[in-house]
Amino acid sequence: MNKPNTKSVALRWLAVLFAVVLLAAACGSDSEESSSGGTLAAVQARGTLKCAINDNLPGFGSQQADATYVGFDVDFCRVVAAAVLGNANAVEYTPLDAGQRFPTLQSGDIDVLIRNTTWTASRDGNEQANFLFTTFYDGQGFMVHADSDISSLEDMANASICVLQGTTTLLNLNSEFNDRGIPFTPLEFQANDELQPAFTARTCEVWTADSSALAAFSASLSFPTRVLSEVISKEPLGPVVSDGDTEWAQVVNWATMATIQAEEYGINSQNLSEFMGSGNSNIRRFLGVPSPEGVEPDVGLGLPADFAEQIISQVGNYAEIFERHLTPLGLERDRNALWTDGGLMYVPPFR
Repeated sequence: MNKPNTKSVALRWLAVLFAVVLLAAACGSDSEESSSGGTLAAVQARGTLKCAINDNLPGFGSQQADATYVGFDVDFCRVVAAAVLGNANAVEYTPLDAGQRFPTLQSGDIDVLIRNTTWTASRDGNEQANFLFTTFYDGQGFMVHADSDISSLEDMANASICVLQGTTTLLNLNSEFNDRGIPFTPLEFQANDELQPAFTARTCEVWTADSSALAAFSASLSFPTRVLSEVISKEPLGPVVSDGDTEWAQVVNWATMATIQAEEYGINSQNLSEFMGSGNSNIRRFLGVPSPEGVEPDVGLGLPADFAEQIISQVGNYAEIFERHLTPLGLERDRNALWTDGGLMYVPPFR
């Protein structure tokens, strides 16, 4: 029997190994190429923005009789669509309850979550979530029937308290009452459309939620209520995207912040045309107006130069959004006023 040529065998194995390496590299290259566009490219290719909202929180997100969605958070979905697609109406809305929010975001089934969701350290760290600019500064409060004897937290000893599952509201409630040594009975519900009837029927004596939500429901109930003055937490609410896509996070952030900058400049949907020919270079840059030399502004975000103009013309500035949805509920700007008016709304320079 002839002995195999050792050198020949080694060369054949090297050839096979080289082919495997080339194939792996090609597959890796294809994979990288298919994912390199990220969420921004996917949204632009699809032509619609997939935005998760709350559909049963008056003022922030609710469904109308004609099946359309309206609200403060809904308008910020429209803000992102106007910036990215040039069409504020190019939005696919996904209503989610509190427990569905992060699993749905992690699954990739939505592009952005804009649904009264509080920014916390544990959520930032554990939920594969990237919290962006705060659009509404809130705090947890308590509501009772107008004829209730309850006027403080201490008065809630042994009371039954309605609260939503899977929320910071429940965590805050347990911490605050346990720290104070106040016994109580929590009645947990998955959604507000289940909780509200229980409060209406006095199954629970107290309803705890974000103060803005309590104001919204108080305005919609058919009987008088009282929202107590005590607030036990900080609840910064705003858009959330998945971790790992810096480009998309920047896009959503700057689109959101454009509504604040527009208000600061005094630009709104009604007077926008007056500013398009402004001699102020900062305003021209913000609106995407070319310089006198014909140079078009480009801040490198992957957005059209006129993205802020599209937002303002189709949706409005922050004040218009707030006044459209939240002012009718009796909510005041307070902490959500511009920094120039003593509030917390302050954005980086658009340059």
